[in-house]
Amino acid sequence: MSGLVLPRSDLRMYATPPLPLLKRVPPGAWTALAWYAGLAFTFLIRVRLPGEAESAVLAGVLIFRWDGLTTLAVATALALAGSACLRSRPLPALALVLAASAIAPVPLGVGEIPMAQFLAADVALYFIAATRPRRTGIVAVAMALAVLAGYLTTRLFFGWVIGTSAELAVAMTAVIAWLVGNSVRQSREHADTLSAQATARAIADERLRIARELHDMVAHSIGVIALQAGAARRVIETQPVRARDALGEIETVGRETLSGLRRMVGALRQAETEQAPQPLHPRPGLADVDRLAETTTDAGVHVDVRWQGELRPLPPEIDVSAYRIIQEAVTNVVRHAGTHACQVSVDYGDDEVSIEVLDDGNGRGGAMAGGYGLVGMRERVGMLRGEFSAAPRPEGGFRVAARLPLPAGVG
Repeated sequence: MSGLVLPRSDLRMYATPPLPLLKRVPPGAWTALAWYAGLAFTFLIRVRLPGEAESAVLAGVLIFRWDGLTTLAVATALALAGSACLRSRPLPALALVLAASAIAPVPLGVGEIPMAQFLAADVALYFIAATRPRRTGIVAVAMALAVLAGYLTTRLFFGWVIGTSAELAVAMTAVIAWLVGNSVRQSREHADTLSAQATARAIADERLRIARELHDMVAHSIGVIALQAGAARRVIETQPVRARDALGEIETVGRETLSGLRRMVGALRQAETEQAPQPLHPRPGLADVDRLAETTTDAGVHVDVRWQGELRPLPPEIDVSAYRIIQEAVTNVVRHAGTHACQVSVDYGDDEVSIEVLDDGNGRGGAMAGGYGLVGMRERVGMLRGEFSAAPRPEGGFRVAARLPLPAGVG
């Protein structure tokens, strides 16, 4: 992959799409915007707007004086300072915004912190609850409620009038902001958990597939090697040429098996540094059945392959599974049937592929007791929603049959 160069069109296709506009704006900018919106609303409701007989709220004595405007300027500076450090230091930033919310009502002549002055704190509280751990969010909402309660308590201590009902409404907005942010955080964590589980499941499935490939390949190779070694041992004195050919076949099969093992181990090791093991290439398929039959015949068990129907390309998972089922069944014949011949039939139907492996041995062609050959074949067929059967034949020998349905359109 290091030498692969993709064209620009492919690079654009795999490029990460840009974030939505609302998500590209940092949280501090939204907090500052909320503060300015609340400040503008504070002035607007204290002047007579077109169509009104008088302003909605009477302006306080200090609001338009230099000391009142200075107080609002100090509160704005605190709110902007908190907005600037909201991402890096959320709790200190919230403290600055809350301090601004507590100072701003002083020149307004009101008995509570108005909702307009607390809007920036609600926005900051939402972002903290949505992006920070749950404990940080709880501390943040506790700070907000403590400032509201402390503001009323301070006014009561000095004997001033307070607006309890209005402050309860403001406290409710703080709780709602925290609940919404906490819900967003939980949804994101749930999505991350599902993604991690899906990745782990994909890795486990791929490793299981590799394990099955390993079992099928090694079992067949060992069966062929055992037959060839037995043949070489029997004729080494009387027919040295045949013995040499058998040993050459053992060497070939051994090298091919070792090469396959190296590819599989490499894929498993690669899985430790990547999200999922890369598929092994090339995968075998029904096109390799004739070569499998030739190798097995050279080992001493004649395999008669019969093709029926129109041969055509199949989906990779069906093609590989069909080959592995035939390979495992033939391997069991070689190892357990005690016969010198078997028959393999492959029928390409309109909507399915049927496989049948017959032998006339001792009836144990399906594998010895405790083996995993039949279990593996049955699992392969079950994953493809097919049908599988393996049982001794009434007339002697063993029969393995599988039917693999084809997806719509393949036929």
